Amino acid sequence: MDFPGGMRTSDSHEVSQLNELKTDAGALTFTSHYNLAADIVMVEQMPIFGGFAGGLEETTIVDIAAHLNSFVTMGGTWHEDGPIHMRWGITTAREVLAIAAHAIMAVNSVWPNILSGNQYYTKAGPCTKMCLLETAAQAITDTCSGRELMSGVASAKGVLTDYTTGLEARFMGEVAHAVAGMPIKQINEILDNLVKMYEKDYATAPVGKTYPECYDVVKVVPTDEYLQVYDEACETMKSLGVNYKLW
Repeated sequence: MDFPGGMRTSDSHEVSQLNELKTDAGALTFTSHYNLAADIVMVEQMPIFGGFAGGLEETTIVDIAAHLNSFVTMGGTWHEDGPIHMRWGITTAREVLAIAAHAIMAVNSVWPNILSGNQYYTKAGPCTKMCLLETAAQAITDTCSGRELMSGVASAKGVLTDYTTGLEARFMGEVAHAVAGMPIKQINEILDNLVKMYEKDYATAPVGKTYPECYDVVKVVPTDEYLQVYDEACETMKSLGVNYKLW
């Protein structure tokens, strides 16, 4: 352990690259410490679509390079990805879903043993159908493009206090299980129809409710209101051809 009651060597110790493909002395110091201590090192980087890298194709190339940089420069154990949209600050937009999928498929085609996760930042907040549909789109993308780990969900763009709950993560996992093994052609059709349902609403996306507002914080279970929203999202997914066994 780092200290009694602290992080274990088997816990993921995070260090972040800077945009794009940059680092600083502080990050290298952390990396050196983690590696000398034989810690699990998670190197994070979120390439920006529409930023320094440019468009979809260019950002995909940067994303692939960021994967390699995590292992070659930072000595990482696994890479935490998260292509993000310059305008909306989310990972669930159509363009960044394409970047994430193409990048990990390219990485896996040459380096299949590299471990890569993806971060989830939705525009809408908890207790909204839009948040769950955004989550589903990224879970489908990650699962069917070969992503090993899914790190979510930072609802409401991950910038508001208490605006994230466990039900978003549960939905992420259920959708991932539901689509595993589906043909890519079918997946692309599902994704196209799914993203169309929410991408027109970015500017007016509902912020949702805080954790205490949509969860029983003593029992740690969702409120009836949130379960109704969840059921509505499940029905929408089933109408698209995605059906988890427990829905």
